[in-house]
Amino acid sequence: MVVAYLSAEVGFESGLHTYSGGLGVLAGDHLKSAADAGLDVVGCTLLYREGYGRQHLDDEGNQTETFGEIDPNEFLCDTGVEITLPLDGTTLHSKIWVYRIKGLPTYFLDTQHPDNSPNHRNLGNRLYGGDDSTRIRQEYLLGIGGIRALQALGHDITGLHLNEGHCTFAALEMLHQGWTREQLSQRTLFTTHTPVPAGHDRFSWEEVEEVLGDLLPPDAQEIADSGDTCSMSHLGIGLCGTVNAVSGLNAKVAQSMFPGTEVHPITNGVHHITWTSDSFKLLFDEIDSEWRNKPDNIGSMSFSNSRLLEAKEKSRQELRNKVLEETGTQLNPNYLTIGFARRFATYKRANLVFKNIERLREIGAHKIQFVFAGKAHPKDEGGKMLIKSIFEGAKEIQEEIPVIFLQNYSMETGLLMTAGSDIWLNNPIRPMEASGTSGMKAAMNGTPNCSILDGWWPEACVHGVNGWAIGNGEDDRDDDRDAENILNVLENDVLPAWENQEKWLEIMKQSIISSAAFTGSRMMDDYKRFYSAFDTS
Repeated sequence: MVVAYLSAEVGFESGLHTYSGGLGVLAGDHLKSAADAGLDVVGCTLLYREGYGRQHLDDEGNQTETFGEIDPNEFLCDTGVEITLPLDGTTLHSKIWVYRIKGLPTYFLDTQHPDNSPNHRNLGNRLYGGDDSTRIRQEYLLGIGGIRALQALGHDITGLHLNEGHCTFAALEMLHQGWTREQLSQRTLFTTHTPVPAGHDRFSWEEVEEVLGDLLPPDAQEIADSGDTCSMSHLGIGLCGTVNAVSGLNAKVAQSMFPGTEVHPITNGVHHITWTSDSFKLLFDEIDSEWRNKPDNIGSMSFSNSRLLEAKEKSRQELRNKVLEETGTQLNPNYLTIGFARRFATYKRANLVFKNIERLREIGAHKIQFVFAGKAHPKDEGGKMLIKSIFEGAKEIQEEIPVIFLQNYSMETGLLMTAGSDIWLNNPIRPMEASGTSGMKAAMNGTPNCSILDGWWPEACVHGVNGWAIGNGEDDRDDDRDAENILNVLENDVLPAWENQEKWLEIMKQSIISSAAFTGSRMMDDYKRFYSAFDTS
């Protein structure tokens, strides 16, 4: 059985920056975990020669971007195979590169081909760049081209795993190749990762017909049931037999987004080897030599206080070194370091902790410090304003509470921050955070979460034991209430625990132990149940 795993973005390593954030990095973790489990899964994505853009911030927090070209020869191997697709009255050529993990291949489709027209050659330049015309053609290449590429490379596809609506056209290609509607339904899993509208592309039906031609079923509009425009997610879900979301809470939200569809919860997990810092790997190796192959063992580890402190201090020092190198600022090793790193989307409310500067100063002066990182989409002015507001808040309290912003957030920076921070802050508008995998990475490295009860955290949080809940799981947006709740938790729970080393160490231990339920290994066990159910008769 070969499961074709398609995703618009995949993140394997920082230099190969064909990812924007959680979806891409999760896709990379999924494929790494599938390789660990020995599953017959093959990945397929696009090669974005300019990636998602390199972030630059001036002294005021204004974000600009540059787009340096990725050299695929540094990261990928040339398969020597090419495919062609009809598009816009001519032929689209795509070269196929491969990235292998323990033999498991992920293929990258590249439009920088000498026989392509300039428009087609530049089609794959940027992730989530360009207008609808560009995006739909990227998705045509990903879906239709992805299937044909896998087949050209000798893979006999028996199941599809589609990540979001970007991959929906792959289902239409399998119908075109002879799968019946029933077979498609039995052999396809659709994963929805976000309730945010921007994650669910919509195109005019006219444009869909123009790009797909005869590949578009005559009843497509009926299948999608999405009104005047084609919602790629609705079309994909209408075609697929099984749908899952990426946390228990997210499944409930998705159920309301797609009425009449049963949405199964499979909470995300992170690739434990990728997201454990070197100092914690060494610690875990000393305790249990099998944890790398059996990450569930993390849940039964017993830590000595001295070695746990030593491992954590090494990770803290690495973050301090990074901050000093990048900003020239020396973090105080005695302050509680609060980490916040993720895409700068407005619903994540990165600036919420600065809503009451005076009270923050009263609570945290000469006790706490912040390290932020994250990119806003080049066209997301709201996200860019969030970054500016962090800089503005920092200027008001810098003397009492240091605030650092690390530029050009990457997987490398993410590991340094999740491992080197003392607590991990997350305060989205509930229930907009579908999962929040950075919190899982933090927990694995002894960094307790302090978070709104959104995404994965309602499943993991034991308040005051392995971290802290902000609020009581309120669904209505109230920034004043949530900001006040953050400060209350900092003042009444986090800082008193921080000042009691024995108590803090116990919370760190429980944070690590609880992370065992949120590894990629556990996630693949959940997905295997669906993969094994694909009907190949």
